[in-house]
Amino acid sequence: MKLIKQSRYFLIGCALVLSIIQTAHSQQPEKQKVERVEGYLATPQKIEFQESLLQQLQLPPGFEISVFAKDLGNPRNLAIAPNGTVYVTRREQGDVIALLDTNQDGRANEIRTVAKGLKFVNGITIHQNRLYFVTDTHLYVTDLRSDGTEGKLETLISDLPDAGQHPNRTIAFGPDGMLYISVGSTCNACDEPNPEHATLLQAQPNGSNRSIYAKGLRNTIGFAWHPQTRELWGLDHGSDWRGNDQPPEELNRIVKGGNYGWPFCWGDRRPDVYLPAEPEGATKKEYCAKTQPPVLTYTAHSAPLAMAFYTAKQFPQEYQGDAFATMRGSWNRNPPVGYKVVRIRYENGKPVKFEDFVTGFLTKDRTAQFGRPVGLAIAPNGSMLFTDDTNGVIYRVSHTAK
Repeated sequence: MKLIKQSRYFLIGCALVLSIIQTAHSQQPEKQKVERVEGYLATPQKIEFQESLLQQLQLPPGFEISVFAKDLGNPRNLAIAPNGTVYVTRREQGDVIALLDTNQDGRANEIRTVAKGLKFVNGITIHQNRLYFVTDTHLYVTDLRSDGTEGKLETLISDLPDAGQHPNRTIAFGPDGMLYISVGSTCNACDEPNPEHATLLQAQPNGSNRSIYAKGLRNTIGFAWHPQTRELWGLDHGSDWRGNDQPPEELNRIVKGGNYGWPFCWGDRRPDVYLPAEPEGATKKEYCAKTQPPVLTYTAHSAPLAMAFYTAKQFPQEYQGDAFATMRGSWNRNPPVGYKVVRIRYENGKPVKFEDFVTGFLTKDRTAQFGRPVGLAIAPNGSMLFTDDTNGVIYRVSHTAK
């Protein structure tokens, strides 16, 4: 594992946790101090994928994992058509591909390119027999024909906010038929000049009438609607360089007009004292008291990247209405965390806890890994597919026990 110790300094006005050092009196106002946060660039070394590594993965009893496709380069997100065709975005290759299992053996045996030349292509979804995918600034759509091919590519939006630190847009359609687009922040922690950054946007299916649905969301890549309550839930990434264990990743119930606090707050409305900027017309404490707190939190720096509720029939009944999420894994925490797929248990429509579902990509000593889960989708037969964007693999999880 590559381990590099780094420090970040934050100007603050009061004594806090971690190491505090006094600065030269001539350079700082009276009673003001500098906060030093020591962090790590702790990236587990990549192990090249071999199918024998599947034996190292742990799942609940009755489940098995297999390879649906491999040698794909950088597969990010996926959407599965009713006929079983798996559409995949590949950010580094800048394309969208279609994977087909024509012999029904559970493994893709055909691949073709749907679109190419797409900078930062990431999010993808299917709605009313149309395939939508999004880059950092553009939203595209194509018809899914009855013969299994795609129609002419059409541009719906060409002016999404420019990228920055978080260029990975994601998209989904809500039960209201509206299109939702996640737009991350341009920075780790800053007061964004463009109000559309760090938001969830809402638009008509044709991309028109775009508006801000919720704000203060640093990077809510994974979001989905509960199948019974129809409430919207999303996983937000906490800021970096605030220590190993803060701020936590957040599971938020996202409501229209809601403010979720970033960049001024994290976790349970806790002010970010490391950020020098202040909210307009209020202190951070006053501002944070009016924001929406998370319903659950998860280990800092785990990097949640996809979320989907389970409504199919293959998994046991107890999984109905629960959600699954990918945790791509940390790059700046020692020891590293994430590198797994988790289950989010819901009771009476509310999340109650996170549980491990697929683990073992990270070695026991946490110095190496052979998988970083990213995209996740439920297939028509009820199995789960998820991507690994570093080793170029798509995995299938099935329930086999009777």
